[in-house]
Amino acid sequence: MRYFHEGSYINWNELSNRVVALKQLGCFVLEMRYYKGHWLIQWSLLYCAFSFWDLISCQIRYSIPEELQLGAVVGNIADDLGLNVKELSTRIFRIVPGPRKQHFDLNLNNGELLLKEYIDREELCGSSTTCVINLETVIENPFSLYDVEVEILDVNDNAPAFPKKQFRFEISEAASPGTRYALQRAHDPDVGTNSLQSYQLDANEYFALNVESRNGNEDMPVLVLNGSLDREKTSSHRLVLIAKDGGVPERSGSAQIIISVKDANDNTPVFSRPVYTISLLEDAPKGALVIKLNATDLDDGLNGEILYSFSNHASGRVRELFGLDSKTGEIRVRGDLNNEEKSVFEINVQATDRGLSGIPAYCHVLVHVVDVNDNAPEVTIATLFSPVPENSIPGTVVALISATDKDSGENGRLECQVTENLPFQLDSSSKKYLTLRTKQILDRENISRYEVTVLCSDSGSPPFTSKKVILVEVADINDNAPRFSQPLYTAYVTENNVIGASIFSVTAFDPDLNQNSRLNYSIQPTQVQDESVFNYVHIQSETGAIFSQKSFDYERLKHFQFEVHVTDTGVPSLSSTVSAEVVILDQNDNAPVIVHPLPDYGTTITETVSRFAEPGYLVAKVSATDVDSGQNAHLSYQILQTIDPGLFTISPNTGEIWTIRGIMSKDVLKHRLVIAAKDSGSPPLSATMTIILSLTDGVTEMLSEVSSLAEGSSSVGDISYFLVISLGITSSIFLVVLIILALTLHKNRNKFGARNGYTSACCCLETRNSMNGIQKASRNLGIVPNYVEVFGGDPLSQSFRYDMCSPSGTAQRDAMFSNKYRPSSCKNNIMSGNQEVRRNVSCNKILNIEVSSS
Repeated sequence: MRYFHEGSYINWNELSNRVVALKQLGCFVLEMRYYKGHWLIQWSLLYCAFSFWDLISCQIRYSIPEELQLGAVVGNIADDLGLNVKELSTRIFRIVPGPRKQHFDLNLNNGELLLKEYIDREELCGSSTTCVINLETVIENPFSLYDVEVEILDVNDNAPAFPKKQFRFEISEAASPGTRYALQRAHDPDVGTNSLQSYQLDANEYFALNVESRNGNEDMPVLVLNGSLDREKTSSHRLVLIAKDGGVPERSGSAQIIISVKDANDNTPVFSRPVYTISLLEDAPKGALVIKLNATDLDDGLNGEILYSFSNHASGRVRELFGLDSKTGEIRVRGDLNNEEKSVFEINVQATDRGLSGIPAYCHVLVHVVDVNDNAPEVTIATLFSPVPENSIPGTVVALISATDKDSGENGRLECQVTENLPFQLDSSSKKYLTLRTKQILDRENISRYEVTVLCSDSGSPPFTSKKVILVEVADINDNAPRFSQPLYTAYVTENNVIGASIFSVTAFDPDLNQNSRLNYSIQPTQVQDESVFNYVHIQSETGAIFSQKSFDYERLKHFQFEVHVTDTGVPSLSSTVSAEVVILDQNDNAPVIVHPLPDYGTTITETVSRFAEPGYLVAKVSATDVDSGQNAHLSYQILQTIDPGLFTISPNTGEIWTIRGIMSKDVLKHRLVIAAKDSGSPPLSATMTIILSLTDGVTEMLSEVSSLAEGSSSVGDISYFLVISLGITSSIFLVVLIILALTLHKNRNKFGARNGYTSACCCLETRNSMNGIQKASRNLGIVPNYVEVFGGDPLSQSFRYDMCSPSGTAQRDAMFSNKYRPSSCKNNIMSGNQEVRRNVSCNKILNIEVSSS
């Protein structure tokens, strides 16, 4: 099979074999299309370049004629690129949108490139000899970039046309043969052979047509006078000018030339040069002088006055941008010049005198518009990959950025950078795009969103800059474990709390997002007093609130600890643990209990008091305990009821009952005291007991009471009994002395003290005054700590005190005594009264006996 193409035959089998070979080489693709009865055989270059980074750039070129119907197939781009048609959709194969109208579309089902918009080559590319539409296509997974060029071929769809249907000339009959008259050229928007190719003038004896070339590729028709005109013979001439193109079929346009013959003006204006070249900055202001033309005419009068005007060759755009003064010949700027739109303008000027049938002279002014830096760079985002996972490796592609400048030269050379210190960088290895990449690992918890500003500057003077802000979101991954707000939680709970009430809450924070930050709380299993911690507290998994499972008792449990565990719901999940301590606070829920003296029956006890007791005499001591703690266990004593409030008082701190004054004969024999022991809680609790005090004056009774006290004290040890027996023997020996002392003291109401020491350096007798109540009496009696008290009564109400002394203790006691008392006075002072026996268990074995009386 053979096909005829451009005058030669093509063997189809040979052509097919060449195509297969070329496709195997991956270099060329042969395309054949049938258009308007002709086979169009076109070669398209497939060029692929593999760069050192992850983008793959390939270039395919197709050729199609203009004015194809919509939906026409341009080519199968998937086959030409070697792509799998089934993967086009999943790999998101698409055309990158651009600033111009999108003329093509992709069929992802079969990989064909289809015509989407009607294409008029003349509208799209104007008079350019080549018309190419550039496309960029991308495909992902992996990412690849392909350049596609579609060449639009011209068809002969336009006929040449003149700007006017008629051209009128007034030619003097004195015009010399060979005189030339410029005609307006015809315009054909087609290109190549389809464009304007020739002019033709109908035959006549006076005029001929000459075609001049301007600027290398523009043909200007010129009417040439072949012979002298004779107005009297022929006053006007009508000619037809025809313009033809080279298309198949040929198209043509025509205009009528009407020539009026005038009387002679035999001198024409003359320019100093036929062509003037001017350079003008594109930012020249309106009214700026371009050039002042000067033409001369040797004629006088009206025939010598020259008028300047744009010739018929001057384009409409020239007339918009430039103004010409008809009298002075000055050309000035009247519009805004733009080097990017057009860099060279040809201004055609004619000079005509005012004489009859003046012959014009022509010149050409070439204005070169010099570029200035008047355009800022244009920065657009072609593709954006957002959000970016925070664990993306450095070098991950974030966006493709297009940066262009309409200026030329240095004014159009761009330098782009990322402003501020951000973890992104620009890669300019691609010729068409800037690639925004990560330069380090991102951290969403630190910054979740970046405003990346890409700043582009040209190299003009002064430079112009443009910036584009790209919003890059960072996607979260579960890379942070929950953190508690405190390293240790301590809750203070008052005992007797309500079961099920909230005790306290633990709070944890996870800086991750969504499910990676959803937290669940739990309590780690442990034992509290051989019980599971879950019998004491439980936790709400969503909020971290901890509730009691039982009512706490401070007297049984002071505090306990456990661990709280928190876990997020990310994949994989992360967790943290914190220790929590519950401190139980005491509540005043226990009343004091009186432990001494113990009553024989009920809450009443009986004590005896000697009638010889002086002010400050220790009658008895009440002791109570409270199992609470702190202020709830701080006890105070008071007398609630008494027959004679002025006779007895009680120490609020120690519970010691003292006489306030001496006992008189008129006092009743029995006194009833109601004693209360009260704690300091809120509200306070108390316990009471009744003590009946009997006034006695018999010695035998006092001694028997002492003996019974010694026998009934079950709390003292063997040493205490020993001391009591010794005290009984000593008391018998000094019985007579005690009776004399009692009679003496009854007379002078003075209190004497005596100490009989069996050490080498600490035996003395001390006399102390006791008056004005318990505080002074207690101080003067010199009661020291570390003793055991045994209370008892006899007719003399004596108090015996036994103190284990050491050399240091002796020195302390000696410092308390007045200098007027000497050891020699021990022989002359005997004291009787209430006796208190005390035993010191931490001292040495040296025994001191102190006998106090009043």
